[in-house]
Amino acid sequence: MTITAENNQRIRLRPPREGDEQAVRAAQIALKEDDFGFAFGLTPDTPWMSYLEWLAREQAGISLAPDRVPGTFLLAEVAGQLVGRASIRHELNDWLLAHAGHIGYGVLPQFRRRGFATQILQQSLIIARAFGVDRVLVTCDDHNEDSAAVIERCGGRRDEQWPTTPGTVPKRRYWID
Repeated sequence: MTITAENNQRIRLRPPREGDEQAVRAAQIALKEDDFGFAFGLTPDTPWMSYLEWLAREQAGISLAPDRVPGTFLLAEVAGQLVGRASIRHELNDWLLAHAGHIGYGVLPQFRRRGFATQILQQSLIIARAFGVDRVLVTCDDHNEDSAAVIERCGGRRDEQWPTTPGTVPKRRYWID
C-alpha cells in the first residue's frame, strides 16, 4: 500500500529516539539537495546520543546559545516510516520574527503532495499551543506556493505589512490564531 494521508495514514509526531539515527541522517542528506536542513545542529561528525541530549536541552531551554530559543524537534512518521519533521519554537527572537516563525516543517521528497505537510502543521499548532504560543507565526519562501497553500489551509492569514530584508530570500508571513 502506498502511504498517503488520503488512505487514512495518519502522521505521528514524536521525539527522535536512539534507533532513529540512520533514518534522520538519510533525511538530512535527501533534503540537502533542496537546500533545506532536516535536523538543525546535526553534522556528520555529531555523535547521535549527544545530538539527542542537545535536543532535550533545547526543549527545556537549558544552556541555549544566545541566538537560540526553547524549541521542540519532532519526527513525523506514518506506519513506522519517517516522512518528515517539525520544529516548534516556544517563543520568537528577532531573527525568527523576521525569517522563520514559530513552526518549521518539512516533508521528504518521496512523500510530498500526499497531505502530510498539512497534518504536520495541524499537529504542530496543537503542540505550540501547549507551550503557551497563542498566536503562531509560520513563514515560507515567497515562491513556495505549495507551502503557502498548506499554511492557508491551516488558518494562516497573510501578513503583508512586514518589510522584506535586503539580501535574503523573500518570505511570506502568516499568523494563525
